[in-house]
Amino acid sequence: MWIKTLRQAQKAIKIVFGFTVLLAGIIMLVTPGPGWPTIFAGLAILAAAEIVWARRLLNHLKAQGVRLRDAIFSSNSSKKPSEPPADSPT
Repeated sequence: MWIKTLRQAQKAIKIVFGFTVLLAGIIMLVTPGPGWPTIFAGLAILAAAEIVWARRLLNHLKAQGVRLRDAIFSSNSSKKPSEPPADSPT
């Protein structure tokens, strides 16, 4: 019985802390501070507390970040090299 109550209390603390961090991140978007990293941290805390929408949103934001990274680095790698490869005859 104590174990179940302890787990429920831990989950409640995670949820309150996660929403607090998330709200602080949203406030930091318009005030000085690291808004987006704080929002990601809040979503991660809520996802760890098994909040489904927070996990889905976090996964979506991660996927968008990967797409952005791939778009940036693929445009750099598609540029023509200025020197021929070392193994080609000159």
